[in-house]
Formats: sequence, C-alpha cells, structure tokens
Amino acid sequence: MSEEVLDLPQQLAELKTRAGLSGLSYAGGVPPALAWELFSSGQALLVDVRTAEERKFVGHVPDSLHVAWATGTALTRNPRFARELEAKLGRKDAVALLLCRSGKRSVLAAEAATKAGLTNVFNVLEGFEGELDAHQQRGKADGWRFQGLPWVQD
Repeated sequence: MSEEVLDLPQQLAELKTRAGLSGLSYAGGVPPALAWELFSSGQALLVDVRTAEERKFVGHVPDSLHVAWATGTALTRNPRFARELEAKLGRKDAVALLLCRSGKRSVLAAEAATKAGLTNVFNVLEGFEGELDAHQQRGKADGWRFQGLPWVQD
C-alpha cells in the first residue's frame, strides 16, 4: 500500500530546490506575503513557534497553529517540539510554514523538524515582528505585521 505523494505548490517547490542547492538543512525560507497567500488559500499550514505569552501579548495570525519551540521567559527548549508538530500537522509531508518573532527560532525549529523526518517545513522570513532596527525596536522595517498581513491580539 503506497502513501499518496503530496504535490508542493510551484513557488514552494522552487524555494525548496534553491534551499537544497544552497545547502540548507530544511525546505527553505518563504517571504511573509507568500506565506499568507499559501496559508489563506489552504495550500499550507502556518505554525507559530513562539511562546504562548508572545502570541497572547504581541499578537498572532488568525487560525494559525501553535507549537512552541521554547517556553517561558528563559526560552527553555521544548524537547517534544518535533513530535508535537507532527501530531498537529497530521503527516510527515504536510506543508508547514513556521513563524517566530524574527525568523531565527523558526529556522532552528525547521531544522529540528526536518531532522525528525518532516519533509516540507519552511521558515517564514522576517518573522512576526521583524528584525531590531538601530533604535532596538522591531516592526519598523520588516516582518509580518510591518507587511500589513492579517493578525489579531488578545
């Protein structure tokens, strides 16, 4: 009995090929606008890997899944991350777009998920809040919110 093979959307297939040629150990990076397009059209799952506190107090993307890469203010690594992610995705080849604050933790999470056998895990570039600027502030030059993409706050 053979398992159905998942067809990646063309944009993701191209990004995955480039990632492989660049030697990345995960499927690649996706710009925020493309991530929203793929998520809102049902072609990919969006997984927020920030802490529950970040989601609550900073905001989150409506209908996104949540699997914390790390927890608490010390950002203690979640040792069950890959298992929890696979359980939420439902299959090892599901297309998952991982989102964190700036795109750094989600790279680590994508690498760990890929190492655990998940095959289509991408990082959302720029993250939810973006990089720090010269004034040590986020959200002024890049990131999900800066791009004007949908988000809500509790």
